[in-house]
Amino acid sequence: MNRRGTLDAVVVGGGVVGAASALMLAREGLQVALVEARQPEPWRRETRDLRVFAFAPDNAALLADLGVWAQVEAARVQPYRGMRVWDAAGGAPLAFDADALGEPQLGWIVENGLLVDALWNALPAAGVRLHCPAKVETLAQDASGVRVGLDDGLVLEARLAIAADGGHSALRRLARIEAPVHDYHQRGLVAFVATEAPHRDACWQRFLPTGPVALLPFNDDGDAQLHGHLGSIVWTLPETEAQRLLDAPQAQFERELSAAFGGELGGFTLQSQRAAFPLRRQLAQRQVEGRVLLVGDAAHVMHPLAGQGVNHGLRDVSALRAMLRDAQAKGGDIASPARLARWARARRSDNALGAHAFGAINRVFSNDALLPTLLRGHALGLAGRMPPLLRALWRHAAGR
Repeated sequence: MNRRGTLDAVVVGGGVVGAASALMLAREGLQVALVEARQPEPWRRETRDLRVFAFAPDNAALLADLGVWAQVEAARVQPYRGMRVWDAAGGAPLAFDADALGEPQLGWIVENGLLVDALWNALPAAGVRLHCPAKVETLAQDASGVRVGLDDGLVLEARLAIAADGGHSALRRLARIEAPVHDYHQRGLVAFVATEAPHRDACWQRFLPTGPVALLPFNDDGDAQLHGHLGSIVWTLPETEAQRLLDAPQAQFERELSAAFGGELGGFTLQSQRAAFPLRRQLAQRQVEGRVLLVGDAAHVMHPLAGQGVNHGLRDVSALRAMLRDAQAKGGDIASPARLARWARARRSDNALGAHAFGAINRVFSNDALLPTLLRGHALGLAGRMPPLLRALWRHAAGR
């Protein structure tokens, strides 16, 4: 506690971004409480989490600084060393290669459940006060701090409140921050599959008129039959088409998936159940209101096209850490309105650019209109023949 007996920060939401926020604040010497409605399920090796991320190097570095990346890496991650993107309408592919870029890998494929488990395991020793299960019901704030009321009657007083409770954020609603939704009328179909041809530790993405289909290489846990062939797919489809493929017999689904990749990876064999989630873009009109800050999906929900949602969320956390360190070095107030406003402007600009860019790419490539069809394959091929542009694109995706 600080001198007034209040917390420095209350974080609402215990997913990857929320737990990372709480752990980061505690590592910076602040007194922190984390509020989460449901206790996360422990990660189990024998169960593959259908929700996976293409994790960027800058965020792996953040988790290493927080003392949890080693645990994640030792458990189960898949480095990916290449990326191939091409259009079904033709044209040359866009390819990234770690060796050509002078990197050991481009990033890692990581399960959501594993990240949450590693972060939660670190919270008690860091001194984070856990309120779980608990829900936020009330919010009051003034120039001196915030008061967050929970459903058990407890009121938490703090200098800051951080909303990390997802796209349907209760804290964002209580702070009266609007977050308009753009519905893509698409769903992301996910599953684990085995490919006939080896994936070569690369991510594969093909643009189709109905939406992109992607395969992310996945750690096979030493299974000799799956070695170099196990992957996680994310297939963007119109809602009715997604439902049809969810319900399709396995053999039919596998045939259509192979055709969607143009036979590039041979046949596919389903290795898990199938699931689908709705796709939308949602951007909060601002990322700060008084002493309430928004991070992660509470601030920005993005199309999964480039797998950048969680990466942008953790960059909110990194930027918040930089702001805190700057304030502490200068002896300033970490919650000064001017400092919070600068953080919010910078983060919303970056997040809005990413969200609109991914949506625009999806729109341009997910149609069969004549002009976009003629131009987009050539654009990919042209980018692939320009090494400086390739390096710039990768550095942006890697957070460098």
